[in-house]
Amino acid sequence: MVRGTQRILYIMLAFCIGLFIASSFFIRAKYTYSVYGDTTVLEKQQWVLFILAAAAVLAVSFVLYRMCLKLNRYSRKIVIPAVLLFSFAIQLVIIFLFPRMPTDDSQTVLSLAMDMLYEQDYSSFQTGGYLYMFPFNFSMVLYLKTLLFLFPDNYLVIKIFNILFSLVTTLMVYLLYKELNARSKENDYGVLIIAATYIPSLFMSNFIYNDVIATAFLTSALYFAVRYLRRMSMKDILLAAILLAIGNYFRSTGMIFLIAVLICLLFSIRTLGLKKALASIGITVLLFNVPGWTQSAVLQATHVVDEPVNKNSAPVYMWLNMGINLETLGFWDNQQSYNIYQREANYNKADSVELFKASIGDKLSEASLGELAEMYYKKLVWTWTEGTYQMERYGIGNDGSSRSGGRAGFGMDRYSYTTFATDLFKGDSKYRSGLLWVLYVQNFLMYGFILIRLIGGIRAKRFEETSLILVVLGFIAFYLLWEIKSRYIYPVYPLLIVLSYMGFKDVYDYMLNRKR
Repeated sequence: MVRGTQRILYIMLAFCIGLFIASSFFIRAKYTYSVYGDTTVLEKQQWVLFILAAAAVLAVSFVLYRMCLKLNRYSRKIVIPAVLLFSFAIQLVIIFLFPRMPTDDSQTVLSLAMDMLYEQDYSSFQTGGYLYMFPFNFSMVLYLKTLLFLFPDNYLVIKIFNILFSLVTTLMVYLLYKELNARSKENDYGVLIIAATYIPSLFMSNFIYNDVIATAFLTSALYFAVRYLRRMSMKDILLAAILLAIGNYFRSTGMIFLIAVLICLLFSIRTLGLKKALASIGITVLLFNVPGWTQSAVLQATHVVDEPVNKNSAPVYMWLNMGINLETLGFWDNQQSYNIYQREANYNKADSVELFKASIGDKLSEASLGELAEMYYKKLVWTWTEGTYQMERYGIGNDGSSRSGGRAGFGMDRYSYTTFATDLFKGDSKYRSGLLWVLYVQNFLMYGFILIRLIGGIRAKRFEETSLILVVLGFIAFYLLWEIKSRYIYPVYPLLIVLSYMGFKDVYDYMLNRKR
């Protein structure tokens, strides 16, 4: 029964990946803030450019893979630190060449951290304040406050810590791959180098927010969970539970990772034994909400708040309501949903829930089945095939002078200073658009290799990657309903790298055997 369920999961993800691949031949998902503003763009695919770009990226990938094979002769103690150091250097150069300043939520959490540290001002928890509405972002405020207290007050310090978390993710991608491929006799440095030079992750270290940090903790948690299922050491599941709790504290999509881990533990009851499986599940569930409970208790004990911080916070229905929008495909709805909570409900959670339910009901009843199906299809395709995780805005940034449409002007993107690189990538320059094309086709090719791996697993009845499959399917299902940004699926990029590298290696080995 377990293997049958795993097979169904593989088939489900294969169907989704197949949909993304097929759609990419006809539709190009774009996000270019400097041109269109903060909004989704779907346009007709440019076939010639698409095929040429994909062929070029594919050719370069095979060449780089052959070069990586030559590193097999060297010890991990030499190669791993060298690759991580190289990645660190690249990211350091990027944050100097593209000195993007915080904007929108990143600017807000940084300002709140400074207010709390230097002014002892916690008024944001009062009615109408940012943390009153979105208390889940206090984790980021607390983190930034700690960095500001311990180190010089400088953007550079925060971004360097981002780089360190990015390097943790890179290492965990490699370790996760090796744990899933324990039989491999090679060092498989290729997956390490891909993770270390993956362009969106290199640039996202420039973004002062919780994406990079949460990704590091959640990827690490999944690694130790997989390690536990293979080695059955309670130390591993304890580490997985702790890391999962911290990762979820920074970004609530940790719940998807939790569900995936729990399902895998249930799948492994025979291997683990009933007592050990139940103990593992108990540890994971009990520790999961400890950071949130601790935060709430401390805030009330210190009289920062008089009631639980979530009592009147913005309800989940706000993002669900935002996620149903025929015009924006579930992207930002120009504060329509915010106004329901802030103005119509006057920051009352219970009242806003009823208003949001009514709004959702109206949207579903007013739209035809065909319109809803088209919206959800486009929403799914845009989110997963855009391919850059909105790195164009959050990583590269812009000078704030060329935006139009969408949320243009809502948060003025600026650089601390300009460089030759900011001039080259200004607006919709050929360098910026060229880089976005490379990332777009790279994402497409990754899906192609993932599909190959999934089909191979189904045919061979090999389901070692079930935990990764569950997480990716969880994100697909969640963001089909939730408000979307392609940046929101950033925490799954490490898993996509692992799965796609497996598929790539399968193809390469098959071609090599045929040649022999």
